[in-house]
Amino acid sequence: MPEMSTLGAYAAALALTLLLAAWLTPRAWWRRPNLRALAVLGGGTLAFGLLFAALWGVPAGAPPATAAALPPASAAQANHPVPGARYLAIDELNLRDGIGVRARRLAVLPAGTTVVTLGEADGDWWRVRARADGRALEGWASSLWLRRADEGRGRLKE
Repeated sequence: MPEMSTLGAYAAALALTLLLAAWLTPRAWWRRPNLRALAVLGGGTLAFGLLFAALWGVPAGAPPATAAALPPASAAQANHPVPGARYLAIDELNLRDGIGVRARRLAVLPAGTTVVTLGEADGDWWRVRARADGRALEGWASSLWLRRADEGRGRLKE
């Protein structure tokens, strides 16, 4: 949400634009809504709003406070698995020998199966290790069907 000083700058700009438009343009321009009137109002509000914001010291490109509070690496960490991290399959999970839905399926892991990431990723596809039918398997799985193991098993079947 924009700061109040930014909103104040553009509110003052709109008021000044309306005042100047009423005083400096022909009255016939304002009898019906048209593109010319919209351009005058929009252009004047934008120009005066930028001017007022600069004069009042409002930072033009300052990020909102909520975005500044996030650590910059959090998005990168969410998209790349940490080697050895444990995840749970939230539904039946296809373990494949390659990346993508056309790769050969090695096994279908039931919901609740724990998988361990190996650290490799290609988009949403993560290389994982899991146990299926008593045997250890390594393959690729879609991370869209995985949740951190510390999120709890109670949320698997929603």
